[in-house]
This record gives sequence, structure tokens and C-alpha cells, in this order.
Amino acid sequence: MPHEPFIQASLDGLTATAYVGDGSVLLAFDLGKKPSADFAGFAVKRIPPHGKPFYLLNRLDFTTPITSGTKPEERGYTPSNLAPFQKFRWVDFPSTIEPGNYTYEITPMHLAKNDGLEEGVTVALTFEMVPEKFENFEFGFTRGYLSSQAYARRFRNAPIRPKGKKTVDFDTSPFERRYKWLGSHARKMILDFLKKAIQDDSSSVDVFAYDFDEPDILRSLKKLGNRLRIFMDNSSSHTGLGALEPEVAETLKKSAGADQVKSGHFRRYAHNKVFIQKKEGKAIRVLTGSANLSVRGLYVQANNVLLFDEPEVASLYEEAFNHAFHDPTATQSQFDDSEIASQVFEITSAGCPKSAIAFSPHRDPLISLRPIIDAIENVNSSVMFAIMELGGGGPVLEGIRALGTKQVFTYGVTQSTRNIRIFKPGSNRGNVVPFGYLKDKVPAPFRREWSGGAGQVVHHKFIVVDFNDSNPVVFTGSSNLSEGGEKDNGDNLLAIFDRGVATAYAIEAVRLLDHYHFRQKMMGATKAKPMKLRGPDEKPLWWEDYFDADHIKYNDRLLFSKSSV
Repeated sequence: MPHEPFIQASLDGLTATAYVGDGSVLLAFDLGKKPSADFAGFAVKRIPPHGKPFYLLNRLDFTTPITSGTKPEERGYTPSNLAPFQKFRWVDFPSTIEPGNYTYEITPMHLAKNDGLEEGVTVALTFEMVPEKFENFEFGFTRGYLSSQAYARRFRNAPIRPKGKKTVDFDTSPFERRYKWLGSHARKMILDFLKKAIQDDSSSVDVFAYDFDEPDILRSLKKLGNRLRIFMDNSSSHTGLGALEPEVAETLKKSAGADQVKSGHFRRYAHNKVFIQKKEGKAIRVLTGSANLSVRGLYVQANNVLLFDEPEVASLYEEAFNHAFHDPTATQSQFDDSEIASQVFEITSAGCPKSAIAFSPHRDPLISLRPIIDAIENVNSSVMFAIMELGGGGPVLEGIRALGTKQVFTYGVTQSTRNIRIFKPGSNRGNVVPFGYLKDKVPAPFRREWSGGAGQVVHHKFIVVDFNDSNPVVFTGSSNLSEGGEKDNGDNLLAIFDRGVATAYAIEAVRLLDHYHFRQKMMGATKAKPMKLRGPDEKPLWWEDYFDADHIKYNDRLLFSKSSV
């Protein structure tokens, strides 16, 4: 059944809207008209299926100014009924998800004459904390929060691999709790996929592997024995000094056989990250996405994976795999002339969302990029994105960089090697957030954080167009979305035309951008301009921009709340 676009309830002018993501929810609020000057913000109570009601916590309050020099011990978290959220939307990402219905109660709070807070009307929203369910399709995200206050509080910045020289065979049991939290749904999907294939003696698995050093995945593949075929990237970063891929290859050759383990790099990279399960020789399921088969890919980076439990889809990936595996030395010249690389394949199978899939490299990069270009050019209301790099060439990345010139709501995050760049509505330049993790001078409410090592943290490659409009679509996969990548890399790129899936990816973009935007503001807070909640005597009032038709926050409020529907 099609996913409901959102869950919504209204009472006495207050409208609350919920969009369900992958173990998260985006809550949006509207009041319908300008509030009074004493409006303090929104309190949000979470009522889980089991357990006690819980007010979501705010990192700001009315009395304690926060600057870049505030010490961690000088700052705590305050329940939102005492420190309301001074925003018209909020993303909640519970640490664990229980089966059953969650209820969220949203209450406008007003400052009373005695300096306390008074409650307004309350609107309740009830739903399961799971995205749209399909019979033959699933998707999931990693948490991507190693460098975060959540990880610092929960795990005290414990390392994610043993100290010393990196290996591919270390005991992961001491890290299991951390891996489960950091890898989240995406990790579970990968390990469950492999477990199911291992347990079925009539099944075999073909793998496209890029950046491979995750021990639990390696151990799972070893259990397959000669039921495994794997094609690994052998570009210089995976064969040079310090690379672990040669050790991975030798390990798998011992268990699967030397002729079952091959490598190549097309013109530049064999950049796919794909598992294909076959039963009695026929492809039946496939798992793909942006997540590399590495410790960083699952436990440091923000990534996504997709599972099609559908032979029609799996057979397409198997055809691409066979082209590479049967003649690795010819992949540079022959793959892009093949039928599998020369068109976009539409998927209309029952039990799956309507989708389209393209495989690269192609002679003409517009084979895969044209649908994205058209969607951006014809956008109606919003574009959300999380992309590893925007430095590449080609019309898609150029279109993303130029979104600030369009009269649409744009929200996105991207990362270069040193910086994270966040794109707020109305900006086509992006705000640079230096990717120096919070280590030396730690601004409250941040604790000392661990960087997890050099490299990408925002590793997603997705664009969502019109997520809550009439024709939503999300583009995702392993492709970096650049023209050069589509010409030179072995990749796959998907378009998914489904409201529920598009909504979940939009929430992921908002989650990441809000996380890094808050960090940026904390780093810039001073004694003269600290961060704290604003009262009625502080002008301008905190909510005024949300009701100014010329301000982007006005569009933000209307887009997410959908209060006019």
C-alpha cells in the first residue's frame, strides 16, 4: 500500500505533522497565525510503546548563555517543557526502536507573568517508528554519529578497532555494542543478508567490494566457501602500502578458491558495493547502496543501503557483475559498450517501490544523470541532499550548486576532505564548517569528541526532490553523481519514486544538516552574542522570521507543517 504522506492532527489553531523515517521522525508544527509575544516555543513529549513518557531534551535554556568557551561541565540538557524548542520542526532519533505505536504530544508553551511557563493546547500524533513497509524492499541508514555528543555520552569515545597496526581479523566482540549503535539499521541489513545466504546451502553470493576491511563481513564471506565470488577494486588506494584489501583477497582465496576472487578498477574505480544472492544459480536478492565494506563505512560515515528481494532486480546486478568478473582485464573498454550500461532499467515489480536503475561506466553519462537533471530543473517545492563531494564536474553537481538561485526550499550537506559545507535555504555558496572535531577547546554542551580518523564522514550520495509534494523521487546508490564518475567508475544509480522512501531520505538530510549547523553556531557563539533561548523582551522575537513571507523560515514552516492541507 502507498505510504501516507504524513501523520497530522490539529486543535485550536495548532497543527502538528509527523514524517516517519528509518528509526526517526521529523515533527513539524504550525500555529496558523502569529503568536503572542510571550510564545516561548514547543514542548515535545515522547511516549514509547513501553516505558515512561519522556520530554525531549533541549541543549539550550533561558538562563545560561552558551559560547564557544563554555566548559562542558557548565552545561546540561533541559526537558522541553522547561526549555521549549524555538523552532517549528524537530527530528527525534531514539537510541533504540521498540515495536508498537509511539505517541508524541506537542504543546505550545508561553512565558507566564511569574517567570514560569504555561501550557497551551496539546496535539497528539500516534504511529509506528518505521518507514514504509514493502514485501520485497527494505532500506536503512547508518547512524553516522561517531563524532558526536551522543557517542561521547554513551560510549565515552571508546575506539572502534584495536590499537596498533590495522588488521582485518580482529575480535569484534568487545566492539559489538558500539557497532550495533553506530551501524544501526544498515549494518543489520548487511549481516542479516549474509546470514540468510550462509544458512541456505543451495545459495551462493556474488560481491562487488570497495574499501573492504570489516572483519564481521569478511568472516561471513569466508563461511560461504566456494559459494562466494567476489570482484574487488584494485585501484592504488587498495593495493598500496597499508592497504588491507590484498590480505582480504588472500584470505578469501583460501576459503573460496583462487579463481573465485578477482579484481579490477574499470578506468578509475570499481566503486560498487553490492551483494547478490543466487539460489541454484539464479539471482534472487540484491543489496546495494553507498556503504563501503569497511569499519569506517559502517561505523564512522553516514551511509545508506537498499535491499531488493526481487529476482528481476537481482538479475540486472548479476549481469553487471558477470561482465566484470568474467573478463576483468577488458572491463575498461567493454563494459560501457554493453547492454547493461547503455540504458536505464525500469522496475515495476509487485512488492517493490517503482524504481529505475542505471549501471556505469557508460559512454554517455547522461544515460544515468539525465533523470536527475530533469527532476531538479522541474522541481516544485524542495530539494534535499547529502552528497560526499560537490567538487566533481557535470550537470547534476552544477545543478545542486546553483539551487540557491531557484525559488525552492533547498537543504543539504556535503563534505570535502577537510570541510563540511551546509547549504541552507536561499544560499548557493554553502556555509563551511571546518571538520575539526571537538577535541582541544570544547564548546558546551559538547564533551570531548573522537574524530575516528581522517576521511569522509558524510559519505551519502543522495538527492531528494519534492519529498512531500505530488511527485516525490529520491536518487541514490554508489555513484558520486559526477560526470567523470559515470564515465570511469563501476557504479550503480537508482531512482525511487515513492513518497515514504523519499520522506525517509529527506529526514536523513535534515538530521545531518541540523547536526552540523548547530555545531557551526556553537563554534561562533561569543559573550556578546551567546546561544540561549529568547524571551519576549529580546528583539526581534525568536518566531518573527517564521511569519515573514520574505524570509526563508516562512517557507520552512509551511513546507514541513503542510498546515494548509
